[in-house]
Amino acid sequence: MFQFATATRIIFGPGSSDDLADLLRPWGTRLLVVTGSDSSRCGPLLDALTGDGYSVHAFAVGGEPTVGLALAGVNTAREADCQAVVSIGGGSAIDAGKAIAALLTNPGDPLDYLEVVGRGQPLRELPAPFVAVPTTAGTGAEVTKNAVLASEEHHVKVSLRDDAMLPKLALIDSRLTHSVPRDVTAATGLDALTQVLEPYVSCKANPLTDALCVDALSRAARALPRVYADGRDEQARDDMAMVSLIGGLALANAKLGAVHGFAGPLGGMFTAPHGALCARLLPVVMRANLDAMRRRAPDSPYLGRYETVAQLLTGHANAKAEDGIEWVQSLCQSMNIPPLATYGVTANDLATVVAKAAKSSSMQGNPIVLSADELTDVLLAAS
Repeated sequence: MFQFATATRIIFGPGSSDDLADLLRPWGTRLLVVTGSDSSRCGPLLDALTGDGYSVHAFAVGGEPTVGLALAGVNTAREADCQAVVSIGGGSAIDAGKAIAALLTNPGDPLDYLEVVGRGQPLRELPAPFVAVPTTAGTGAEVTKNAVLASEEHHVKVSLRDDAMLPKLALIDSRLTHSVPRDVTAATGLDALTQVLEPYVSCKANPLTDALCVDALSRAARALPRVYADGRDEQARDDMAMVSLIGGLALANAKLGAVHGFAGPLGGMFTAPHGALCARLLPVVMRANLDAMRRRAPDSPYLGRYETVAQLLTGHANAKAEDGIEWVQSLCQSMNIPPLATYGVTANDLATVVAKAAKSSSMQGNPIVLSADELTDVLLAAS
């Protein structure tokens, strides 16, 4: 048995954001619009909304969202009597908007609802209407039911999660990604790749997510090197927008794995781009999972999935699992992904990161339970 849930409506295609004003009509005219730190990238959309009679109250997200930032957004929305929340930006802006929409109608202590560090209770009331318009191709947050927030108190990134948090509308226009800088293209693109690879080898995988991930893995293998080489490659940008969307659909319904299990604690403890963390960890986790399954679960069906991953990434029908690891490693090197030590991770931090990672919700999807020693070896290799 499995379930599959996603946004109420998904609209995909270059130019689709031109219809944003008309699509928002059912949810009122007073909007909290959550953007990234550089709101100029979505200036034309904001101008179009204002020109169509919307009362737009902008709320900028300067970095990865925190619990405190989400509460500040809630206060802004309440003061302006906003009827709906719209995020136009990358994963941080979308996660912040999702959290704001949820907490706007569910007052009280956010720890009532946060996973891992909180009580993880379901929302008591439906969130305010929420619409996601991504401007990067990476997180797939436009079709997930959780918002990743850093808890300043606990120094960890955790999720506010509820089925009701799925957006009313996900509007994906790859034109909005064309101006993304090269380093951000690399980090977000490698995050998107990770988010179609981990669900495919997840112990929670199902036939629907498998079908999506198989398409997305081969699509990412073609498009990601191209879009890194030339950000004006429209077809590659469109393909990576699709990979990101599929990653969101897959992870929301099949979970992730040890890469994201580590990325949450690391992102909460150190200032580091989420996608770059995932990229550095991905080939190391692939190797750790393969070695662990070969030692302790040689009959695991997930071993064969790593061979399929290798064949999809390399384009070679006879590729072995190791070939897939080498392909990912080579891609990360060509995109100048730095080691974890770049962000200040030291040997003294490893035990804390491992303990936090072992408790993360993402780790539940890993194809095999990795021991504390194996998790430590991953961090050492990625440092």
